[in-house]
Amino acid sequence: MQTKKSHTAVFAFEKVSTRFIKILLILGIIFFRMPSVAQTVYLQNLHIVTGSGRLSNAENAASVMLAEEIKKRTGLQISVSDNWPAAGNIILLRQVSEPIRKEFPLQSEPALILKPESFRIIDQQEGKRTIIVVEGYDARGILFGAGYLLRNFIYKAGAVGVEENLPVSSSPDKAMRGHQLGYRNTANSYDAWTTAQYEQYIRELVIFGTNSIESIPIFEEEKSPHFKMLPDEMNANISAICNRYDLDYWIWVPAQFDLTDTVKRNHYLQRIDKICRMSVRLNAIFFPGGDPGDNTPETVLPLLKDMAEILKKYHPKATVWLSLQGYKPAQNQTVYHYVQEQKPVWLGGLVTGPSSPPVEETRAALPPEYKLRYYPDLTHNVRCDFPVPWWDPFFNFTLGRESVNPRPMHYSALYHFLSPYMDGFISYSDGVHDDVNKIVWTRLSWDNDISVRDILLEYANFFFSSPVKQDAADGILALEASWQGSAITNGSIQSTLVFWQQMEEKYRSLTTNWRWQMYLLRANYDAYARKRGIYEAGLEEKANNILRDAATIGADEAMNKAQHILEEASANQIDTTLRNKIIFLCDELFHSIGLQTSVKKYKASGEERGAVLDFLDYPLNNRWWIEDRFAAIKKLPAIEQLAALKEIANWEHPGTGSYYDDIGNVSKSPHVVRGESWITDPLMRKSDNPSFDWWNDGFSRQRHSFMCNLRWPVALEYNGIDSNANYIVRVTGYGECFLKINGQRVAHTLYGKGIGEIKEFPVPVELIKNGRIYITFDDINEDNINWRQQSRVTEVWLIKK
Repeated sequence: MQTKKSHTAVFAFEKVSTRFIKILLILGIIFFRMPSVAQTVYLQNLHIVTGSGRLSNAENAASVMLAEEIKKRTGLQISVSDNWPAAGNIILLRQVSEPIRKEFPLQSEPALILKPESFRIIDQQEGKRTIIVVEGYDARGILFGAGYLLRNFIYKAGAVGVEENLPVSSSPDKAMRGHQLGYRNTANSYDAWTTAQYEQYIRELVIFGTNSIESIPIFEEEKSPHFKMLPDEMNANISAICNRYDLDYWIWVPAQFDLTDTVKRNHYLQRIDKICRMSVRLNAIFFPGGDPGDNTPETVLPLLKDMAEILKKYHPKATVWLSLQGYKPAQNQTVYHYVQEQKPVWLGGLVTGPSSPPVEETRAALPPEYKLRYYPDLTHNVRCDFPVPWWDPFFNFTLGRESVNPRPMHYSALYHFLSPYMDGFISYSDGVHDDVNKIVWTRLSWDNDISVRDILLEYANFFFSSPVKQDAADGILALEASWQGSAITNGSIQSTLVFWQQMEEKYRSLTTNWRWQMYLLRANYDAYARKRGIYEAGLEEKANNILRDAATIGADEAMNKAQHILEEASANQIDTTLRNKIIFLCDELFHSIGLQTSVKKYKASGEERGAVLDFLDYPLNNRWWIEDRFAAIKKLPAIEQLAALKEIANWEHPGTGSYYDDIGNVSKSPHVVRGESWITDPLMRKSDNPSFDWWNDGFSRQRHSFMCNLRWPVALEYNGIDSNANYIVRVTGYGECFLKINGQRVAHTLYGKGIGEIKEFPVPVELIKNGRIYITFDDINEDNINWRQQSRVTEVWLIKK
């Protein structure tokens, strides 16, 4: 929440007759004085003045951060002292509890909000010099006030600009605002960092309002080839950085073993003891109930109590937190009852997020003296808590789960939906690719009313430059829009590329800026995937046309010609300029920030962990599936070969009066009824969202439609149906399918349950007398099985017989 000094527009009207005013209104011409545009005052000779005596860590960090970050952007050499300089402009950092200099009384407005971490900023004149005052309710208030200045200064060589509407009073909406930055092999960039890079990134998060950092000191995985030091050393360094900036330091410590194994349990607690001892600061331990781990509350809760005793030996005020990830409903109730009845003093609160019960449920069950932390997944695009709504397969199969993913509008909607239930958040993040999403949640948790574009203007102003901020903010918004709807019909993808290319040419000084490189990569990759997808879809259709002539030219000839057409995608790369630019930017990002976009080239921990470079040539049509079908068909008798080729050629073209839907493909599902938009249903609880199966490390040779699915579509709707004809509904998917037509359950005559196997449901004629077919699906409770084995629908045909 923040308040700013208001500037009211003044309208000056001449005394004119009523008739004349009416004439002016009709003409649409009313003379008035526009509100004055905020003037910018540029400061050159600048000094930072701190309080006298011993400063807190946050005050020290604020002064150093201000001086260093201003210098990076302007070249100004700024002195830091507790002495009032005889000349020059001043940034005064002070706590409200400090005595005021008699010779420099502070103006009273805007008033400081008397709340932890709050600050106000005022500017006053003393003779010919400007004095900017950052007054904090406490030391952290000064730190975050300094961050506000850095976000809002106008930067140019040799000076910082201050707008006349600078005065502000601000306090955070949420007391917990943080991010998980785990130094582990799974991460796609953090594991390549030095301590200095960690400190710089943490500082930048602080500038936008972050007050908590979480690391991952225990995780059963291979050592990263990128580590600059042992994980214990780096985690101790992260703790020290947090202490230096007066930030809360958390650790995430799953138990990936059976807690009834006494030997392993004791070893685990010994590791906790070592971590607590090595951490100069530790405010909280977060233990996930599951994901990873598979232990019951009955074994977890005693462990947490033992853990708390160790923790408090070294950090008496620290607390332990538990998430209910992966727990079944009865297990959730066990935890709720334990907290309600035992009231453990060591428990700080519960954590909710991926694979957790609804946040509303946990909030209602949790006694008010305990806090509820949200653990938002800001890092993933698919197979996650907040998947991209109706993501085009062109992007899923190439950019995948951890690509550069600025989604400011969607994450803003998610934040506003979840905010009333949580006391704050510390996000799940596995790399810098989600940088914008971190900033959006951080800024919203400070100021719930700030607009997304204003957040992006601050982001671009600080990380790029003041002249570029308007264009860059719009460019980031455009990247999110590139992922909305069908890529084929989304012409703004190409426009976004052109816009970023124009900015790249105009702002050449940003070439080595890793954030700039990320968004250029996305703009180029989106356009390349779209261009290649359209081209390869055309090749597949050409190949299908050849297969339709198989009865005339022969099966072998048809397959050979079709194969040659499909291979054109490899022989003739559609746009080598775009492709080479992507390769270049991936290399730049590896060297600038450690982003690992390839398993082979940059030693990413896995294909699903941001390895977008490895999927640059992954077929965006069904070429591999068709090739494998050809190999199988060649072994069939000649007459069966023709039938099999006809099936391939007409897979998506069932004939006049018949219809096909690739259920989860936004480009090929014209009859699928969409549910409520993410704008009003950001968690997509009221309708299913397409999911994409991950097989063979992303290099599956299956038909794409088999990997793109909905659990159950809201419905499929067909109008103008021939009421006198016979129809069959054909379905592919996995597992069970209880299908209804116009509200009535219908029987099947064929019921294949495997991937790609067919189910068939004849349509009773009496159900389509009105010329309309409305297909729905009865839900099936499969909570007792892993989501990967749960039933789902991939394709639906309505076939006229």
